[in-house]
Amino acid sequence: MPPAAPARLTVAEVARHLRLGTRKVYDLVARKGLPHARAGGKLLFDLAEVERWLAQSSGGEAARHGVPPPTLGGSHDPLLDWAVRESRCGLALLTQGSADGLGRLARGEVSGALMHLPSADLSDFNRAEAGERLRGRNVALVEWARREQGLLVARGNPKKVRAVADLAKRGVTVAARQAGAGSAVLLERLLAREGVERSRLRITVTTMGENDLAMAVKTGEADVGLGARAAALPLGLDFVPLVVERLDLGVSRAAWFEPPLRALFAFAKGKRFVEHARSMAGYDVSGLGTVTWNDPD
Repeated sequence: MPPAAPARLTVAEVARHLRLGTRKVYDLVARKGLPHARAGGKLLFDLAEVERWLAQSSGGEAARHGVPPPTLGGSHDPLLDWAVRESRCGLALLTQGSADGLGRLARGEVSGALMHLPSADLSDFNRAEAGERLRGRNVALVEWARREQGLLVARGNPKKVRAVADLAKRGVTVAARQAGAGSAVLLERLLAREGVERSRLRITVTTMGENDLAMAVKTGEADVGLGARAAALPLGLDFVPLVVERLDLGVSRAAWFEPPLRALFAFAKGKRFVEHARSMAGYDVSGLGTVTWNDPD
């Protein structure tokens, strides 16, 4: 059987994927050569080609001098999504999960990657993986935020889901995150701690981001999903808190002093950012900017 044809994205779809405005996408096409095709006057984009172009070409002159492209990989986080957009820092987002971002950072394909990968005993986040995958890569981990993770359920919690073990109850359907996402790893750790096999869960949908998971619960595709409190609030969902996790931004030292990352962190130190983080609920940004792991090599 021949391989399936690659998915083609519209301007609006590729803009949402990269967390950019549509005007910025048109500008990348006109000025930077973002790969595209034309069909009936419309621009269409192959996702793999777009990501390859971002990794190899969008760094321009900086990339030729060892600075990765101005792109953040890793986990999807509503607060980071908002901050990148509102700061106008020029960073694109390729949020395919913590493990994906870690790999891209190790290969020099992105300037930074957001991650929340828990240790086996849930006592720490990200440092063990950094020691294994990022040693010798000239990167560091910088704290972005502490964030509440828990169970998102419909208003009133009609299925009475109050703990991880309840995910295996008869009649409860679960929204999951894709393999390699920090939330997927966290769910595995929590299930193991409770002695619950993942095979007992009735997973009805797998999502690629916090907002998509929350929407799956809101629309009834699933009764519950593990995600951030900040994703539950806008949709009026109830939230059962389980863990406070540390979100670290793994950053390339070569990119740290470049304008995009400087602009993002300057914005994140401002009053507007702090107030917005408070309004989103479930965030503690008092440690933002703290170095949590440094490549010893």
